[in-house]
Amino acid sequence: MPGETLLPFLSVSLSTLNSLISIFPPLSFSFPSFSRSKNPKSPEMGLKQALTDPNMDPKKRRRVAFPSIDVGVEANECIKIFLVSCKEEVGVEGSFQIDPVDLNQFFDEDGKIFGYKNLKINIFLSTISFHAYADVTFESSSDGGKGITDLKPALQKILGESLVVEKEEFLQTFSSGVDYIRNVISNGEVLRREAAKGDNNKSNNQLEPESFTVEHQVIRMAVNSMSVGELYCRLVPLVLLLVDGSSPIDVTDPRWEIYLAVESKSNDQGVVGIKLLGFAAVYRFYYYPDSSRLRISQGQGHGRLLLEVLNSVALSENVYDVTVEEPSDHLQHVRTIVDMHRLLDFEPIKQAIISVALHLKQGNLPKKPSKLQSDPPATAVEDVRRSLKINKKQFLQCWEILIYLELDHSDSNCMENYRTLITDRTRNDILGKDTGVAEKQLIEVPNDYDHEMTFVMFCPSDNVKMDKINAEVEGNQVTREEQLKQLVDERMKEIMEIAQKISLNR
Repeated sequence: MPGETLLPFLSVSLSTLNSLISIFPPLSFSFPSFSRSKNPKSPEMGLKQALTDPNMDPKKRRRVAFPSIDVGVEANECIKIFLVSCKEEVGVEGSFQIDPVDLNQFFDEDGKIFGYKNLKINIFLSTISFHAYADVTFESSSDGGKGITDLKPALQKILGESLVVEKEEFLQTFSSGVDYIRNVISNGEVLRREAAKGDNNKSNNQLEPESFTVEHQVIRMAVNSMSVGELYCRLVPLVLLLVDGSSPIDVTDPRWEIYLAVESKSNDQGVVGIKLLGFAAVYRFYYYPDSSRLRISQGQGHGRLLLEVLNSVALSENVYDVTVEEPSDHLQHVRTIVDMHRLLDFEPIKQAIISVALHLKQGNLPKKPSKLQSDPPATAVEDVRRSLKINKKQFLQCWEILIYLELDHSDSNCMENYRTLITDRTRNDILGKDTGVAEKQLIEVPNDYDHEMTFVMFCPSDNVKMDKINAEVEGNQVTREEQLKQLVDERMKEIMEIAQKISLNR
């Protein structure tokens, strides 16, 4: 629409391997036939006697063998995925192995593969051209009652167009595709450059005295161009493998952009190599009435650099806020650390943090669920959104850590109050606000179809006794409290880990 400002959505994905596999035909089984007795009067009896006669020589007795039922093998157990940067690493299980999402989801029959003995599938993904090759080996294949799984469609479902059928052809891509990333990004907009840390500026070959300059860059490009769209299609398999519940974007939609984090190596002669480190897909969409939002989804590698650049883009283009689409634990961890550094330097919220910390240091907070005056003021939430583009949900996550950093951790009473705060906030996130109020109760009601789908909201009058109802749901409440305690323990551990990292870096 005219006058609309659109913001990007960020989605990080990685490429995957796809390989074509030829399957051996099923082995045929022959079963022994029974010889009936020649006694015409009782052939059945003759057969029975022939099979059970105790005087018969055991060596001459017929043995009936029944084939065992094929229980199959889970895809997670027989598939390994490796990232390789040169042809010498292909076929070597010592190469860098990635930990993918549940691979069983790509196969039918509860994620199991049937019909193979000692099946191994090693998928090798090139970080040079992002082509893939699958090495499939097995001792034999046969129908054990569940058929023989056709591996080709399942692997193509994961790996898509990046699959290279022949191993030799795949090995050639390491030389033919050495400049692939460099050519794709040649017309991209460089948003940031920074010198690489560590020993990357030194030559790995002691015989080569030549030194290199290595820097990390973030480059922005439109996805709907042919070359960038092709690159994204090669990266889709990694999205499927590393981001749970992910799906490819529409590369023909002009509102999609891709942010590429690359490593550039150069010498006196110019750039001599470009390596892709990570990427994020961003969708620009309208936010009523005259702004836009930037939504980020997962990625892999150099997430901090990508997040910092996207935060800068959000500020420079005056988007409404930045959100993350179903972040993984790792991405959320990195995102929180990045935002925490920004918030600790944000002066307008410091007094509010101190006020909540003082509240926790004084007296004992009630153990029963209650609405604590611990949330940030509405003005602070708005200031953070407007100035830092951090959305409210993310700010509340960081708010808990900001309070923790302000407390005396040796004060047991203070820390107990803090845990009560985290417990109440966790309970409210799961069950809704003011769960401790007795005005309403949510009661599950079993049924013949699915008891989890049925409930009633009970609003008692003043003269109604709740003892009977409470007794009926007591078991569920005990279970919920145990689950709540586990969640609080995990959240406290997460808060302390992030706080420790923040403290070490400041």
